[in-house]
Amino acid sequence: MIRHNGLHRERVRRPTLEAVAARAGVSRSTVSRVINGEDTVSDEFRAIVLNAVNELGYVPNSAARSLVTRRTDSIALVVSDSPSEAHADDPLFSAIVRSATRYLEEAGKRVTLMLADSAEGRLRVERYAASGHLDGVVLNSTLSSDPLPAALARTGIPVVSLGRPAVSVPSSYADIDNAGGAASAVRHLLARGRRRIAAIAGPPDTIAAQDRLRGYREALRDTGHRSIIAVGDLTLASGADAMRQLLRDDPALDAVFVAGDLMAIGALRVLSESGRRVPDDVAIAGFDDIEAASHTVPALTTVRAPRTDQARAAVRLLLRQIDGGPASSAILPTELVIREST
Repeated sequence: MIRHNGLHRERVRRPTLEAVAARAGVSRSTVSRVINGEDTVSDEFRAIVLNAVNELGYVPNSAARSLVTRRTDSIALVVSDSPSEAHADDPLFSAIVRSATRYLEEAGKRVTLMLADSAEGRLRVERYAASGHLDGVVLNSTLSSDPLPAALARTGIPVVSLGRPAVSVPSSYADIDNAGGAASAVRHLLARGRRRIAAIAGPPDTIAAQDRLRGYREALRDTGHRSIIAVGDLTLASGADAMRQLLRDDPALDAVFVAGDLMAIGALRVLSESGRRVPDDVAIAGFDDIEAASHTVPALTTVRAPRTDQARAAVRLLLRQIDGGPASSAILPTELVIREST
């Protein structure tokens, strides 16, 4: 019986960090860095370590580690505006949430998705963050008037925003170059010989929309061409309505920069209905490079936003901050994808 119990204990003994290091042929510290999601390990060695982890069935002893580090290994992914208002038709919203969740889980973190689309929801998130149940927060907040970034900053918990928060709030964030991307699209239209370039801007209370509109204006500033602007809410229907308004305001326009691909698709539909040929009569460029952009007729020129890289950058910034590093931010470059609409 004693021998049987001993064999049973041997059979269920948990693989150790040292066993993973031996299987992978690397140091214990390298395994630790991979397990903790640090970005100081090459992709080659990270793959070797993760393969060893899977082969041995290694599971970090988070309970024991928490007693030593006073960490919970729990991260909240907070969506701080109403999906029905800002993201219902946005395929990039689910993509960035999935990506952030995946990278956090790969780093051994438990992820809690929390919605803060009301005053009650924001208070609930603030209290939970201040309660000690979390190591940090990845915050998706698009509205410049959102009080949650400032409220979370007051709790002292590490926070990284998916996108630049309001200027008045000191915060770490991972964003894309919205202004630069918009400017590159407008400069492309100018290079195509377009001279009456309108814009369909996004909601004025969102930081990204403000930055994209700024990029549009900066690209036109030194050309002597006037701004012609309509506003949408990032949906297909609002893009159609804004395009109708622009055609009424300036029937002679020959190009449109649209601050979101769904709005651009709506604008394309209206141009077709009005008998305007794209790009012969009116060239059009969007922003985001959603999957549908390559399937429109004609295919849509657009600015590619690296959302997966943005999510990865946000997670790395947060993990570094949790480990005692300074709060810092990252702005990722965009890429102009030229197709048939220009």
